Amino acid sequence: MASSPLRFCLDYLSPYAYLAWLRMPAIAQRHGRVVEPVPVLLAGLLNAVGSVGPAEIPAKRVYLFKQTFRIAHEQGAPFALPPSHPFNPLWALRVTAAVDDVAERTRLTTALYSAAWGQGRGIETPEQVGAVLTEAGFDARALLERSQLPEVKDRVRRNTEDALAHGAFGVPSVLVDDEMFWGVDSLGHLERYLEGRDPLTPADLARWRDLPATATRRPDGKPRP
Repeated sequence: MASSPLRFCLDYLSPYAYLAWLRMPAIAQRHGRVVEPVPVLLAGLLNAVGSVGPAEIPAKRVYLFKQTFRIAHEQGAPFALPPSHPFNPLWALRVTAAVDDVAERTRLTTALYSAAWGQGRGIETPEQVGAVLTEAGFDARALLERSQLPEVKDRVRRNTEDALAHGAFGVPSVLVDDEMFWGVDSLGHLERYLEGRDPLTPADLARWRDLPATATRRPDGKPRP
């Protein structure tokens, strides 16, 4: 029986997802898996779980840049800031969802990530996305038109809902078998899981799920007595 793919839930907004994406081909090759890029809407995930993105919190926005810059340096990855952030990722997400072939979708994902976070280019407008498509050898006009079909727009929505159903609350999230690994810093845990060396047992998880809470937070941030 073939191994299930590593379903990489992504939104081009996230520099963490960019840095994780660069490492995924090697991880997949080491473990005989295929990476499947799954475009999701980060804003939809955040809204569903009642959270906000790190770039929406001033202190986290500053730290986000410092941390991703340092991670990129460690990885030897090209890293450049896009023209604005947060930016609207819908055109890029939808053209990605419009590509049915996983290998071609993977190639397009790499091109769009490289443009946004490797070269510091905008991928917010159809013109910007179209330029990346053309450079990568895709039929830009056809893909941009296909990306606006209701079934393609709905695919991004369904991808987002499926990610939520599997426990995702942000990006990057890697879904494999019945597990979810979130963040570029979880890739080592992902590899240990793929090697059969995950230290977490079902009993450990059950104890955490059943652990009672004895304090809650008031609206002013103080713990309730």
